[in-house]
Order: sequence, then structure tokens, then C-alpha cells
Amino acid sequence: MRNRFALALALMMFSAAIFSGCTGSSGPGGGSYQDGTFAGQSGEDDKGAYGEARVTIEGGRITDCEFVTWQADGSVKDENYGKINGGISNQDYYDKAQLAVRAMAEYAERLRETGSLDDVDAVTGATIAYDQFVESVQNALEQAKE
Repeated sequence: MRNRFALALALMMFSAAIFSGCTGSSGPGGGSYQDGTFAGQSGEDDKGAYGEARVTIEGGRITDCEFVTWQADGSVKDENYGKINGGISNQDYYDKAQLAVRAMAEYAERLRETGSLDDVDAVTGATIAYDQFVESVQNALEQAKE
């Protein structure tokens, strides 16, 4: 009986030691995050557009993320992205642009849900936005490292 108790106690201590490493988030390259809201920006793409992420950390974990991309002229990529002179002159171009806009929201939502950049997958047709998202979030998380 004593051996079973000792074994059970040892297993519980081992499990506690293993799982205690799972609390909180690790920053890029290790380290934990400090609480707060941190902003990061991506580099510009070949058209001068860039992304910005605001990541909120609470209790060492990612709890919120907002992501937006900006065109070279300073306008946000939103429901008007892909329109020319305020109208849709090329439906295919507009549809592709709007796919990227929807993907940007999906990237931020997925990061909020999972708390891990590794669990956010690129959406086909929106890989430039994905690259901008990853870079801007990584830059924000670099600021959050303790």
C-alpha cells in the first residue's frame, strides 16, 4: 500500500512539474510575456502596403488581437479595398481583395482563440496578408517579452 501511495505521489509531482511549464505563453526565442497591449508593424510589401497588429496579453497569455493593413496611400484595407474610384470595375480583382480582408479578420480571431501564432494558418489567396500578420504580431510579442 505504501509503495502505491509513493508511486501515485511521485506521478502527481511529475505531472505537476510537466504541466506547470504549460502555464503562460512563451515569447519568440523563449521567455514569458508581460501583461499589456503591444503594437507591431510589418515591413512594406512591393506596393507599399503594411500591416499593424495590437496584441493584448493578460496573465502571460494572448487574450486579444486586432490586425489591420494599410495601403501605401494611407487608406485602410476594408470593404472598399479592391474598388477603383469608389466602384467595382473588375469583379475578380475586388473578390480577391475582399478575400484578403476577410482573411485578416480570421487571422486575428484564430490568434485570440488559440493564443499561439503557430496555430494560425494562411488562407489560400491571402498569403501576403498572412506574412504581414505574422511579422507584425512577432514584432508586438517581441515588445511583450519580459
